[in-house]
Amino acid sequence: MAINQFNIRVYGFLIDDDCVLVTDEFRLGIYMTKFPGGGLQFGEGTIECLKREFIEELDTPIEIISHFYTTDFYQPTTLLPSDMQLFNIYYLVMARKPFLFRTTGVKNDIPPVDGAQCFRWVRIDQLNAGDFTFPIDKFIVGELMKWRKEK
Repeated sequence: MAINQFNIRVYGFLIDDDCVLVTDEFRLGIYMTKFPGGGLQFGEGTIECLKREFIEELDTPIEIISHFYTTDFYQPTTLLPSDMQLFNIYYLVMARKPFLFRTTGVKNDIPPVDGAQCFRWVRIDQLNAGDFTFPIDKFIVGELMKWRKEK
């Protein structure tokens, strides 16, 4: 099947005390680990999308610190039923403390029910690309670790 659609996803790195927030979700019949965020809707900008996603998923307003990375290579979607070209946009974000969302220290601390989701903090220097589900997130883990070392 020929690719004739784009899928644009927007994600945020919420960092606190050298840890980054990740999300574990159960969707499409599998557990997945990724960063908080989601799909851009028609008529919305990328920053608006990310702010909406953080409110929907974490009930937490955020501010954008800076753009971090936009996919600059060809990446097809891997789990969706139709073939699309994927673009991921990542931002560094901040949120006011104290954080009111619940986190866990256990990966996939959710039942295998479609839409189940939990959040956890992972030390940036202990991130492992193999723990993430999607190829672009596996790539971005390396970029985030490089950024941390340069800081």
